[in-house]
Amino acid sequence: MQIGIFTVGDVTPDPTTGRTPSEHERIKATVEIAKKAEEIGLDVFATGEHHNPPFIASNPTATLAYIGAQTENIILSTATTLITTTDPVLIAEDYAKIQHLTDGRVDLMMGRGNTGPVYPWFGKDIREGINLAIENYALLRRLWTEDVVNWEGRFRTPLQGYTSTPRPLDGVAPFVWHGSIRSPEIAEQAAYYGDGFFHNHIFWPAGHTKQMVDLYRRRFEHYGHGPADTAIVGLGGQFFMRKNSQDAIDEFRPYFDNAPVYGHGPSLEDFSEATPLTVGSPQQVLERTLSFRDYAGHYQRQLFLVDHAGLPLKTVLEQLDLLGEILPEMRKGFAEGRPAHIPEAPTHASLVAAAGGAKDTTIHAVDDVTGVSV
Repeated sequence: MQIGIFTVGDVTPDPTTGRTPSEHERIKATVEIAKKAEEIGLDVFATGEHHNPPFIASNPTATLAYIGAQTENIILSTATTLITTTDPVLIAEDYAKIQHLTDGRVDLMMGRGNTGPVYPWFGKDIREGINLAIENYALLRRLWTEDVVNWEGRFRTPLQGYTSTPRPLDGVAPFVWHGSIRSPEIAEQAAYYGDGFFHNHIFWPAGHTKQMVDLYRRRFEHYGHGPADTAIVGLGGQFFMRKNSQDAIDEFRPYFDNAPVYGHGPSLEDFSEATPLTVGSPQQVLERTLSFRDYAGHYQRQLFLVDHAGLPLKTVLEQLDLLGEILPEMRKGFAEGRPAHIPEAPTHASLVAAAGGAKDTTIHAVDDVTGVSV
């Protein structure tokens, strides 16, 4: 079971002080949060991708590479990579490069994003969102698995004899999760390829999450990748903790009430009851998180959103310290009753082992005259 955090990189005023951090402050804070995540023993740090104010997550590749240079163990992921509006050729090159720089500590979560205007900004039509996701990902897989690609599709210029460089580290591409909140087509895509399915989970009731995860599991088995309960599932989540549950509620309420996403809507209590948001003591967060298995089954990755809604960096780091305190019990709880045939979350090492060992797939140029590699 991989446990980690993700950020959407929002730049939001602190409702208790009225102060809004600068973009520079939020970018630097993201790095500090990732380093803290490794310090407390988390497995994954993931960053979203947004190309508009008020977000600072427009270039996840630069962010992950920079964090990778300052960490040693934590897996670096996206949450998400916009497969619809980002050229798959660029994705293939960028993330293979990060894979090499971090010695394999990288994977991707593919998604369509939740900001409609991003499509015309990058010359795409939002009405083709699903079709773009399907075609672009099919091309990306070929770019990572085939040394020379000849390709023609609907949404970009054809490729003739193209080789994406660098080639994936050890001959194994980064593991891919397909992230979705409400699109069954994306669950189908993940199942078709035998990839991971990550359900955002943070805004929806348990019944919806169960429906999406069950669909993915059934289709994973249908495509011959293994029994439904061995499908690779990840979930999002949110919490705010203090030692005393009432202190947590009192402190978090103004952030919740004014958050751009869900502020001025349902009450904190109603939202917490209907969704995975847990505001309370560490024990309450622990018990609520472990209960996700009741409707999602045994799964492989749990990521929490902790640095949003204007929470200051000091508070976010305190939240991570509290998470670190319950992390051993959370790992123990997820392990209890877990059947032996349920796979662990894929890592670079496990993917290399499954492929029969590491391979140097460097492509060497050939002299047109002599035919000798140069």
